[in-house]
Amino acid sequence: MFSLPLDILLIFTVTTPIVGWIGSKLHSKKICGIYTAVGLVLSGYALLNVSAQVLLNPITIPLEESLFQSCLRIDALSVFMASIFIFLGFFASIYSIKYMERDSGTSLYYTLLLAMISGMIGVVFAGDFFTLFIFWELMCITSYVLVAFRKKHWEPVEAGLKYLVMSSAGSTAVLFGLSILYGLTGTLNFVQISEMPTVTSNAWSYVSLAFILTGFGVKAAIFPLHMWLPDAHPAAPTPISALLSGIVIKTGVYAIIRSLFTVYSPINFSWQIALIVISILTMSFGNLAALLQDDIKRLLAYSSIAQIGYILFAVSTATTQTAVTTMSYGLTAALMHVINHALMKGLLFLCAGAFIYRAGTRSLSELAGIGHKMPITAIMFTIGALAISGIPPLNGFVSEFMIVYSGVNSGILIPTVILLINFLLSFAYYLRLIKIIVWSTPASKLSKVHETPVLMLVPIILLALTCIIIGIYPSPFIDFASKAVKTLL
Repeated sequence: MFSLPLDILLIFTVTTPIVGWIGSKLHSKKICGIYTAVGLVLSGYALLNVSAQVLLNPITIPLEESLFQSCLRIDALSVFMASIFIFLGFFASIYSIKYMERDSGTSLYYTLLLAMISGMIGVVFAGDFFTLFIFWELMCITSYVLVAFRKKHWEPVEAGLKYLVMSSAGSTAVLFGLSILYGLTGTLNFVQISEMPTVTSNAWSYVSLAFILTGFGVKAAIFPLHMWLPDAHPAAPTPISALLSGIVIKTGVYAIIRSLFTVYSPINFSWQIALIVISILTMSFGNLAALLQDDIKRLLAYSSIAQIGYILFAVSTATTQTAVTTMSYGLTAALMHVINHALMKGLLFLCAGAFIYRAGTRSLSELAGIGHKMPITAIMFTIGALAISGIPPLNGFVSEFMIVYSGVNSGILIPTVILLINFLLSFAYYLRLIKIIVWSTPASKLSKVHETPVLMLVPIILLALTCIIIGIYPSPFIDFASKAVKTLL
């Protein structure tokens, strides 16, 4: 119907409630989690087969010969993003098997999780804005429900409602921007728009750019459109927090990058300065707000806002005022930080969830010294914190160095200095986190706390190992990101 990786996920999404019903008869909540993980493994295997084809030539799959010419177009950038979604989604599903056993309605939880990942993969597989928007809404609607999943508590309901209102406003802005774009070009197909001699850079085209950037910016949590994120991430179940921070907001980043370099090419449009300002405001606000937090998940949520600022900064260095190689380098740096942040923040959220699972609190003052009771988890958490702080030889250092180099090479020295200051701010609060979790003396109320359950610990350890591997041997990942950039350009 669509493409095999996406078809597999949609089939597993539809059949998960049936598996959940069978699990309830067998009095086992684990069946749904195992079934979800199997679906993601099969989808990942199918994606691996597809990737061998698209690295040579993109695959176009017509869906409907209509006015909108709806289609899928799978290229190297699509595969790059989809790989991250499936990889982190698999670890989140394994982690959820144990983490969600205290909750009811787990079949609904896994159905929504699969549907959300299906929506994200549909977004990056879309060959036109119409198809992208349909899958975008699938991703959005399922993520609203997952944020408010624990509906018996007021915090998730309030956070889900705020997320729903802001994200719906963002979707409306995207739809309005697309309607203007369609009026200007007569098509929403990516290839057709990119092959036009020029997309006229008149007032209306800039209006459409502003609406599209604003709409996708809500999901990407750029400043000042970030207000939903600090509430949604802490309120959601921890595996969903890891996915929201690791990959859902990256879908917004993907949509921005695809729009800027397919439709609003820097050859015809001047958006670099605006994007630099947005990126600096986003990273500065995120880091300063994170310094003030006592809630561990809220701190990690604000940190994600800052990391989006880093990615957008790298994107802003890719302009026509520099050589094509520099343009490509800036985008490669951005994509490398997309994958690195997904891994690092996924690791940190899963570790934080393990601490909360054992201690029953998100307050850092109450979690002080918990690392003494959960040493393996604390070590993995330290690896994640050092990685995201840009300490070598971990993966965060690779992409952050690339971002700094792209800024210097593009000649934007003052913004690059501000970027470096933000790196130091980030290191400061992650060092504080390590001090609280690992170096502090545990309180008496933590006396009964013990190590993370094995099913939750395995994904944590594997994510930490991935952070180390990419830091030590980044070449294959940089090459993959570079191929994705060449496809985009």
